[in-house]
Amino acid sequence: MSQESGLKTFRDMGGMWEQYDVTEVASPEAWEANPGLVLRFYNERRKQLFETKPNNGHVGIAKLEKWFDTTIVTQNVDDLHEIAGSTNVLHLHGELRKARSTKDPSLVYTLHHWELKMGDLCELGSQLRPHIVWFGEQVTAISDAIPYIQQADIMVVVGTSLVVYPAAGLLNYLRPGIPVFVVDPNVPAVNNENVKYIQKKAGEGINELISELEKLK
Repeated sequence: MSQESGLKTFRDMGGMWEQYDVTEVASPEAWEANPGLVLRFYNERRKQLFETKPNNGHVGIAKLEKWFDTTIVTQNVDDLHEIAGSTNVLHLHGELRKARSTKDPSLVYTLHHWELKMGDLCELGSQLRPHIVWFGEQVTAISDAIPYIQQADIMVVVGTSLVVYPAAGLLNYLRPGIPVFVVDPNVPAVNNENVKYIQKKAGEGINELISELEKLK
């Protein structure tokens, strides 16, 4: 979704960052072994985000709130949906502009600058870490997402291969007969007879999606 804004995905990096495997800088083991390196990895991602703007796809999805009760469930850790104007966004994998306490995970802080350093502490005096779900950690927000899928009258899937679990499994919670729209230049395998594919990137495909959804209003 955010690739068109210029943000690199893990796939864009080819699984590597500098000479490190991405899993070496995005896991609890990496944090324990070399927290400074992990902070530097996310600082670079965050710095890029601070310089990035929403694309037409983000803006188009935000416009859907004019006609629909819209909830966004995203695997992305950026906040470009919110900047574009979406008001109900659930981040499954955390948020790059936030940090949390290593002592009490419920203590989460918004970062107003891109750099998080060793020595930046929570109110309890413990080091702050990126508010990101790392490899090997549970995606606890998936339980918050399931009720939205179960209650949905329309489902839209944008810019995902639908191979990353547990998010890909959310489609299994749809009620029978619910229309599904998939916006992606590459057609993922969706086992649902009610799927309509829009084989375009988000920036262009969302406009076509809006036209399709207008027929359902």
